[in-house]
Amino acid sequence: MKTTTRLLDLTAAMVLVVYVSFSPPLVSGEPGRRVSMTLVRDAAALGAFCLDGSLPAYHLDRGFGAGSNNWLLQFEGGGWCNDIASCVERAKTRRGSTRYMSKTVVFTGVLSNNASQNPDFYNWNKVRLRYCDGASFAGDSQFGNGTSLLYFRGQRIWNAIILDLLPKGLAKAHKALLTGCSAGGLSTFLHCDNFTSYLPTNASVKCMSDAGFFLDAIDVAANRTMRSFYSQLVSLQGIQKNLDPSCTHAFFPEPSLCFFPQYVLRFIKTPFFILNSAYDVFQFHHGLVPPSADQTGRWNRCKLNVTACNPHQLDALQGFRKDMLGALMNFFRNSTRGGMFINSCFDHCQSALEETWLSPTSPRINNKTIAETVGDWYFGRGEEAKEIGCPYPCDKTCHNLIPASTSDFLASNASGSGHNSRGTLTRSQVDLNDLM
Repeated sequence: MKTTTRLLDLTAAMVLVVYVSFSPPLVSGEPGRRVSMTLVRDAAALGAFCLDGSLPAYHLDRGFGAGSNNWLLQFEGGGWCNDIASCVERAKTRRGSTRYMSKTVVFTGVLSNNASQNPDFYNWNKVRLRYCDGASFAGDSQFGNGTSLLYFRGQRIWNAIILDLLPKGLAKAHKALLTGCSAGGLSTFLHCDNFTSYLPTNASVKCMSDAGFFLDAIDVAANRTMRSFYSQLVSLQGIQKNLDPSCTHAFFPEPSLCFFPQYVLRFIKTPFFILNSAYDVFQFHHGLVPPSADQTGRWNRCKLNVTACNPHQLDALQGFRKDMLGALMNFFRNSTRGGMFINSCFDHCQSALEETWLSPTSPRINNKTIAETVGDWYFGRGEEAKEIGCPYPCDKTCHNLIPASTSDFLASNASGSGHNSRGTLTRSQVDLNDLM
């Protein structure tokens, strides 16, 4: 489990590095907007600390014009730590301490302030919540043994940031959207209704998870690796008391199941949008085929290049997609205020970059981009915004993180440097070895 723990932590973190550090230019060719970090100075009074005891932080890009009273908050992602050893190591990195974080970040995708690339949210107040607790902003405990001291205070960090933002205008929000990617996408499920409780009763408040619908999957060795991992995480970081009480009551005596979106979803009252790939690369590598389930390496080639998968492995991938859609079916059929965009790409996080959020080549279902679908859902334009793509390999609009077709493979090798024609590293051209 320690190996799995570290890989879960490192891979999710490094996937986010690809999105942030290697972001391609915006469609117009303009650089992304760099936004400075704000430390939450009053956090200490609330006991809200990162793993290492440093103060939590966020980045705020002020809205303007008609969007001045609207707010978009994005949880940063980056995996989890579920034992002391991995949390101690994490505390020495930007995933556990604001001391090691870049003091500015680039706002692109759903955070862009460019109207042509983010037409529905470009002029809103936009906030990126930095992730430094290792438990999706949900823990409330600490550990000390005389040698190491770890603060598991994600829930307090969430509260401290919100309290810092309320007097800056959030308390008077007209419209608001809470979102997040990966572990941050999971945070959105956990904090959606609580977010609503802070805002005016007449505000339009909605939530969107990107790549956060982590399944309670049975892996290829017939084990529930993610369930075991989350159970340890919930126990270590004191998360149970912060989970939805209706959910934990319904799933007693296994309250840690409520850390899984598929189980807590039906208890969320706030309108919700789910953006996910049915073949999410992180879940493929750590939910369906974790290292512990493939100790002989039979899946190695398949995990790095889908065209190398044998028929049995492809069947397992299609089975994973079927399980994801099955877990979403009640929401799809019965949620009158919900939305979804479930495509068939080998990807992870699709709202963070212009190339997947909104561009001439971004992913589409029924000829609608992710940005268009999310916007239609949020503003109630047209019919229900629920899109499910056809199964692999039919989707030709994907920006895959690993090669999933001959054209992907050729593209990744056409420029041996791994850069596109503009000299910028793209996700589909990043060797997955760089993510582990």
